[in-house]
Amino acid sequence: MAAHRKARQRPLSGHTARTAATIALAGAATATAFDGTSHAEPQLTPTQVKAKVDKLYQEAEVATEKYDGAKEKADAAEKQLNTLRDEAARKTEKLNSARDSLGYVAAAQYRGGGIDPAVQLMLSDDPERYLDGAEFADRVGHRQTAAVALVRQQLREIEQLRGAAHIELTSLKSRQAELGRQKKTINGKLDQARRLLSTLPPRQRAQVGEASGSGRASRSSTTARGALAAPGSSAAAADAPNSRAAAAVSYAYQKLGSPYVWGATGPNAFDCSGLVQAAYNSAGVSLPRTTYAQINAGQRVSRDELRPGDLVFFYSGISHVGIYVGDGQMIHAPNPTAPVRLAPIDQMPFAGATRVV
Repeated sequence: MAAHRKARQRPLSGHTARTAATIALAGAATATAFDGTSHAEPQLTPTQVKAKVDKLYQEAEVATEKYDGAKEKADAAEKQLNTLRDEAARKTEKLNSARDSLGYVAAAQYRGGGIDPAVQLMLSDDPERYLDGAEFADRVGHRQTAAVALVRQQLREIEQLRGAAHIELTSLKSRQAELGRQKKTINGKLDQARRLLSTLPPRQRAQVGEASGSGRASRSSTTARGALAAPGSSAAAADAPNSRAAAAVSYAYQKLGSPYVWGATGPNAFDCSGLVQAAYNSAGVSLPRTTYAQINAGQRVSRDELRPGDLVFFYSGISHVGIYVGDGQMIHAPNPTAPVRLAPIDQMPFAGATRVV
């Protein structure tokens, strides 16, 4: 019976086990390769890179507009907080003065000994003069009562101001946290875009960057600063519906070639809504900071009704804006790969237009 037993297998030593595992893994990798299921990332074509980069820039611009809106609200909250603190400081100063006045009155009463008025009248050498003094003291008493009431009121007002300041401080911290989140999102999208572009040879990278800017080639800074003399700039201003729109168009032409910087409102760098805000601010017109607020800042006009100076908006989320200058063209700040430039308005999904003035 014993002759039919299977030979007992010896356990693999550590070295033998490692060798077997290595062979098994190699076999699995080979099988995967023959199966055609390798997960290596395929090399993207320049066209595919451009599509991905454009999407990342558009997503970054959405985050930029949210950042701009949060910053506007944070600035307002900070301003209101400072106003409340200043008002609380002024009222505290008045409160301290009122308390000092009450202290003087109390000290005078203490020095008078609090003697009963009838006894003081009896002891007085000049009763008539005393009565005059008593009447004055009565008036002082009424004023003291009013002063106490004023102090109490000032205390309540200071507490209310401190409560409002606390609420405003909480709001400010919330806005600052939102700024941080949007800043992180923007930088993440831009880093992804840069990494994608870095996979291309320099020449193709430049072509993709130029195409992502979508529009005519950027001008040199010297040419851009002299853009008022560029063909079409004077005609665009002349065709504007009024002098303020013409001034905004002229400002936009002057800024051709300025770099795109997210969150910037000029005078030397801009994001898309920052350029629009700065252009109209130069014309004496105050506009909101963000695209989704700017679209409601004037009268809506159709695409067929566009005139120079009108604001043109793009994408379903209203995340991009430019200034129409006529002949189907706008001036806008595209993205970090392209400076402020002229571009056709049909290069992006048209979302609407507004005539500010």
